[in-house]
Amino acid sequence: MSENEVKIMHEQDMQKVSSKQKTVKIIVQVMLYLFLGIMALVILFPFYWMLISSVKSLDEYNLTVPTLFPKKFVFYNYVEAFNAANLGRLFLNTMYVGIVSTLFSLVITVLSAFAFSRLEFKGKNTLFAILLATMMIPGELFTITNYQTVSRLGWLNTYTVLIVPFLVSVFYIYLLKQNFMQIPNELYLAAKVDGTTDLKYLWKVMIPLALPTIISITILKMMGAWNTYIWPRLVTTDDAYELITNGLRNSFTDVSGEVNYPVQMAAVTLVSTPLFLVFIFLRKYIMKGVSRSGIKG
Repeated sequence: MSENEVKIMHEQDMQKVSSKQKTVKIIVQVMLYLFLGIMALVILFPFYWMLISSVKSLDEYNLTVPTLFPKKFVFYNYVEAFNAANLGRLFLNTMYVGIVSTLFSLVITVLSAFAFSRLEFKGKNTLFAILLATMMIPGELFTITNYQTVSRLGWLNTYTVLIVPFLVSVFYIYLLKQNFMQIPNELYLAAKVDGTTDLKYLWKVMIPLALPTIISITILKMMGAWNTYIWPRLVTTDDAYELITNGLRNSFTDVSGEVNYPVQMAAVTLVSTPLFLVFIFLRKYIMKGVSRSGIKG
């Protein structure tokens, strides 16, 4: 067998191997996208069911065999939901608690993260380790002691009890501290040589560089305030301080005890829309902020 024939056979074998690898790669890609498509449908179906249920009549909703598409659209459910649950007041209460708690929480988080990442003081590492250790304790264990504390302070049925107990988040402090640690320490030392104060350096240098993470913390804190349920229900019995998650619980039950589920679904859709829009338009900031906090540079 000549050298040319051997070379031709080798090239043919290489082409077969390359073709086989491409086929396997295509099959893997098809299976992957098929799996992701199925998972996407599983995740999106509850939202689809919520939307179609919100525009059904109560009789259609109670059919033995559920319909996957409304026979008749009843958009008045949204008007009835807004009025029945007094969503205007619930939105205002939730926005007030969310905005105020987020602003104060950001101040505490930024100052704490700066102190642990740049300042030197006795016991810093020990104190930070203790703070991290508290993350291992389930939040439910603090519920009773927190309730007893706010009850003795006379904070029940006030906005204070909805805001103050959750201003400090060790996770957010840790997240921002890791981001601050990526900023070269030489910048801080140079600023100190120039006579720059710590607060000015924090405001002019560190906050702008860590802005994606701060935006992520802001979004996550607002979403947490929007979705909180157990604590507001425990510490407020006055409707004037009721938040969205609690206001939707008993607003759609008639005298006979029957729940108007289509109207309730309409209310849930109205409440979920702001969070959905926040996630759609600001998700890149959440991912960018979290990803930048994972590795110390």
